[in-house]
Amino acid sequence: MKKISLGERLRLCFEQLGPTFVKLGQVLASRLDLIPQDVAEELKKLHDQVPALSFLQVQTVLESHFGTRLSDIFESIEKEPLAAASIAQVHRAVLKENGAKVVVKIQRPGIQELIAEDLSVIYTLVELMDRYVPETRVYNLPAIANEFFKTLELETNFIIEANNIRRFKRNFADEPNIKVPKVYMSYTGQKVLVLEELEGIPLSQRNALEQEGIDREAILKVGLRCYLKMVFNHGLFHGDLHAGNLLVLPNNQIGLIDFGVVGRLNKKTQSAIANMLLALVNEDYERFAYEYVDLSPYTGHVDVDRFASDLRDLLAPYYGLTFKNVNSGRLLLESAGIAAKHGLQLSTELVLFFKSIVVIEGMGRIVVKDFDFLSYSLEFADELVKGKLETSQVLKELVVAAKDLSSVAGSFPRHLKQFLRKINSPSHAVKLEHIGLEEFRTSMVNSAHTIFLGLVIGGFLISSSIVVFIDRGPKLFEMPIIAVFGYSFAAVLGLVAFYRYLQR
Repeated sequence: MKKISLGERLRLCFEQLGPTFVKLGQVLASRLDLIPQDVAEELKKLHDQVPALSFLQVQTVLESHFGTRLSDIFESIEKEPLAAASIAQVHRAVLKENGAKVVVKIQRPGIQELIAEDLSVIYTLVELMDRYVPETRVYNLPAIANEFFKTLELETNFIIEANNIRRFKRNFADEPNIKVPKVYMSYTGQKVLVLEELEGIPLSQRNALEQEGIDREAILKVGLRCYLKMVFNHGLFHGDLHAGNLLVLPNNQIGLIDFGVVGRLNKKTQSAIANMLLALVNEDYERFAYEYVDLSPYTGHVDVDRFASDLRDLLAPYYGLTFKNVNSGRLLLESAGIAAKHGLQLSTELVLFFKSIVVIEGMGRIVVKDFDFLSYSLEFADELVKGKLETSQVLKELVVAAKDLSSVAGSFPRHLKQFLRKINSPSHAVKLEHIGLEEFRTSMVNSAHTIFLGLVIGGFLISSSIVVFIDRGPKLFEMPIIAVFGYSFAAVLGLVAFYRYLQR
């Protein structure tokens, strides 16, 4: 009988449990900081294997959403879906209003209720594990469950996805080589999303790069520039940028679709990512380690030197090789796993960024065989680290910093006055809490008990010996009865003391 691995058992269980657990498995597949690599590789095989909705169900959802017949909204709509997944499916259509070609994304009926039921099960399991399996607490499972809930909540609200698309379109308004579909907000709601159809070929199809006039190198540079601008300039990046979500359009244009999952990066994280990429190239392990420490919630239990040493063990074997032969995204994900083992909690956005690099490197090597992600991206990272920002941006940040300093200076006397009043109050008390002394206290108590028993035993032995020496009173076993009782008590107490010693 074939032995099934842990990862395969998990994958089969998630597939049987339905769409919510399939999504959970897909999320976990990218979290090498939480699960072993062999399990992650197996969970990557999870796909939304669900039958398509019948067109009658689609029609019911759409007519309920629009409050009228489909013929009043669409000139035509294809009955066969363009794509079907666990949360929604997509149909091509033509708007009656202006004849525009669109794609209509329809949420599956009852999916929100099903997800809510599944999430209640997940929360129960997480609570039980957190309470009864102390080893899992280092992974902060409740926080992971909350993040997963927020992700699903965003994915099942198409108004949020529509707003994401509008933001991306605004961000790339001045980029002629990047095409983001238009959102028809007047037709869009929480369960229905109507978008402009982009007529291109997904990069996942082999013939996408065989079109006449397509320059592989140009397409690659356009796509990578687009991605790096998302990360380092906009702080808003596509979180699911696989080959199926990139369309090759005429004139070396790239079209982006499916914005259900996005990552958001603040300035601190953007700068840290840039420093990580530079540290990866320069083999600066200590700098790499400190970037992780600075990004994670504060903890005084991280041995940075040991952490940097573990990072060196991971990265040093690749030093000297060109990154054309190394998957830098995979190395970053593995470094995240090492950070987690050292007790650092990583943000979902950071891990999502590392995962996206893995996907982009895979796509890049389909287009150009010797694609090197780092050599393309270092120009952007170096620019950010060295602070080559526009004058207006620098002035803006200086104004914000000045306001913060002014606020601190203005409130400092007030806070100092409150502090002095507090410590001068008759009821003020300082609470001292000793941590880690409980074991010492227990040891001292046990030692005191042992000494007390020793003194009592010694007293019985000495007094009994004195009685024997005097040799008065009734006898038992040719010894005074009092002495016999004294020796007996001493023997019993000696056994008690020995038993307690063995228990310790």
